[in-house]
Amino acid sequence: MLRRVAAVTMVRNGGEMLRRWVDYYGGQLGKDNIFVFFDGQDQVPPPFTEGCQVHVLPRTDGNVAEADRARAALLSAVASELLGRYDFVIGTDIDEFIVPDPAKWISLPEYLSGIDTDGCVAFSPLGCDVVQNVECEAALDSSRPVLAQRSFALLSTRYTKASILCAATAGNGSAKPQWGSGFHRVRGANLHILKDLYLFHFGCANAPDVLARQSDADLGSRGWSRHLRKRGRLFKLVSRLHVRSWNTWVPRARRLQSFLRPPYAWNKPAMLGLRILVRIPERFSRIV
Repeated sequence: MLRRVAAVTMVRNGGEMLRRWVDYYGGQLGKDNIFVFFDGQDQVPPPFTEGCQVHVLPRTDGNVAEADRARAALLSAVASELLGRYDFVIGTDIDEFIVPDPAKWISLPEYLSGIDTDGCVAFSPLGCDVVQNVECEAALDSSRPVLAQRSFALLSTRYTKASILCAATAGNGSAKPQWGSGFHRVRGANLHILKDLYLFHFGCANAPDVLARQSDADLGSRGWSRHLRKRGRLFKLVSRLHVRSWNTWVPRARRLQSFLRPPYAWNKPAMLGLRILVRIPERFSRIV
């Protein structure tokens, strides 16, 4: 019997990436099991969100750090309530897609139904930061899957996140799990990095989108400029790095991140500062 899985996100001005998020998680879990919170009452839910659990909230105040903390607190409270009805709750940004290896698994619910949850509050996929190589890859075509158009990913500790909360341990009388900002950790708890499960981050998958956001005055006023400049530098980095083997480096990265922790955050993964660029296998190209 498949376990029950919900997905939650909070979004402002989601556009095309929100459509991809709804299409993917709605197709995997059923649209009635995905919860979309719009940040600001000036936001109008697009027609493709029909069938989802949609909530339009007052705009989150503060700069990027303050707003991230407020969103994490809100979605943690939502997840705690949902864990009374679901076996797992997935929390991601709209540019993050959790994908089981299609060589071994049919769907996300099938994958999660097969894992051992004993004693674990939070689970994590392995982070894969998909970055456009501007020297050989064109701008994204919205009519085609992203991974049919992008071939490279950085194996990233930043996107190895505590994105999946589990009801089996969250409901055992202990404190409710609380996501940190951006779902990067669960406060006071470790995370377990799962085999054959990946988080593909598409925030740098399309250089024109990043450049457009760099000139967004609203984002700039809320402290996003430095973060967007860092994203912009990744395009040059990816064009220079040697491309490594997925089959060799994915297991290595998972082992490193499972045992290494930075001294300032024992419940976040580390990887010795390695910059490992891999070629994404073709079997992922039709999924998202």
